[in-house]
Amino acid sequence: MALEYRTVFISDTHLGFRGTRSRELSAFLKHVRCERLYLVGDIIDFWALKQRWHWPLMHNQVIRRILKTTRRGTTVVYIPGNHDDALRQYAGFDVGGVTVARQAVHRTADGRSLLITHGDEYDMVVKHSKFLSMLGSWAYDHLVNLNRAANVVRKFLGRPPWSFSKYLKLRVKSACTFISNFEQHLLTEAQRRGLDGVVCGHIHVAALRDETLTEGGKTLTYANCGDWIEHPSALVEHADGRLELVDVERVLADAGIAVDTAEPEHVELDPRINFDPHLGLELAT
Repeated sequence: MALEYRTVFISDTHLGFRGTRSRELSAFLKHVRCERLYLVGDIIDFWALKQRWHWPLMHNQVIRRILKTTRRGTTVVYIPGNHDDALRQYAGFDVGGVTVARQAVHRTADGRSLLITHGDEYDMVVKHSKFLSMLGSWAYDHLVNLNRAANVVRKFLGRPPWSFSKYLKLRVKSACTFISNFEQHLLTEAQRRGLDGVVCGHIHVAALRDETLTEGGKTLTYANCGDWIEHPSALVEHADGRLELVDVERVLADAGIAVDTAEPEHVELDPRINFDPHLGLELAT
């Protein structure tokens, strides 16, 4: 069964990190049919790969599915984030049918213009202290691993999964302040450019809402794609221009799409791309 949308936005898949939900991502990409696919940063986690090597064949499968969408006629735009910032040097290039860009502007079917950016350039910690940013990423990775172990116990006890990192983000005052400031910076930038809103990732907090800024009084759309670590989510645009934040696990279940549990035995990538997560990505000559 095909999952049909006009546009799909996904971010923060963090391929190369042990906690990524690559099986759900592979199943989603296999069945999605859309005119345009935006990869809104941190798709490949080079930071995690440098710390600890982890690249199962399922992660190659995800790359293959992305490349395959281009052969079906989908326009794919890759906007690198801070974890895959090495790919920013390829801005303006076509890599295996995928266009790399630092940012983009998307026009919805109902005429709205949206700034598409990962968002790390509006995060003052990332912008001014890469060491602190990497330290925070290391702490988050270990928190996710601890959370996964805790959820195994919760499942055994018949309790639903629980996210400690989400709890902290929503309850700790400094985290709430950071998220609020981050969102306001992005909305202000969209307004400065005369746009109608922004689509981003980076902070792993899925959101979709309209907000009126104090300065200017214009109502803008703020959309965050979420992530594929703890709770897989994606932002989609329907044929009429309506945006929706979707729970991917629920979408797959409702469509009767099974998630592969077995690791693929062999995955061949597009011959136009030489991809080695140890070394990076090179264009074929």
